Amino acid sequence: MLYPITLVEFPGGLQLHVPDPDQVKPIYDQLIASNPDTVFPFWARIWPSSLALTSFLQKETQWIRSKHVLEIGAGIGLPSFSISREASTLVISDYSTEAVALMEKNIEYLVLQHAKAIYLDWNHFPSDLTADTVLFSDINYDPEQFEALLTLIKQLLNKGATVIIATPERISAVAFAVKLEPYVSLSLLETVETAHQTMDIRIFVLSV
Repeated sequence: MLYPITLVEFPGGLQLHVPDPDQVKPIYDQLIASNPDTVFPFWARIWPSSLALTSFLQKETQWIRSKHVLEIGAGIGLPSFSISREASTLVISDYSTEAVALMEKNIEYLVLQHAKAIYLDWNHFPSDLTADTVLFSDINYDPEQFEALLTLIKQLLNKGATVIIATPERISAVAFAVKLEPYVSLSLLETVETAHQTMDIRIFVLSV
């Protein structure tokens, strides 16, 4: 693994191996100096939306208790790991192979026999992959991906899944949120406090 990891404890006593936040940027700077095409490891950070989704799911366990749960674009996968004891099965996915490797390490560390980590590109979503509840955290940041995401979300909803999205209220994502309105069964704000800021994160629960 390119980025050194450290064991971090989260609320509720959950411990996960995560990339050492003090080392990610210096190592990335070294990598990009030798290869300008190196992609920044956005997966390697716990983002406010991930914390908000975790908080929401721990309070609103009816969405995941005894359910088949899938998280897409999970990164470190904090929301999934935080509810792993409640879910019936758990599939945690990301487009980064490094993220998947770290999730596999945490699955082994937590001895989660009902969970697995998989590589997943949402532009090529497997037709046989189903879930009762699908989680997304801060995935609608690139307008070029909005149409692909909306198409996938509609497919998941039409298969009977409940889709839960946590997102900052970015101006660039307003058009994305508007297209979700017909499916919104619940919308609320979760306030997240980090070392650097306080941020309101919008939670959408979608269904048909």
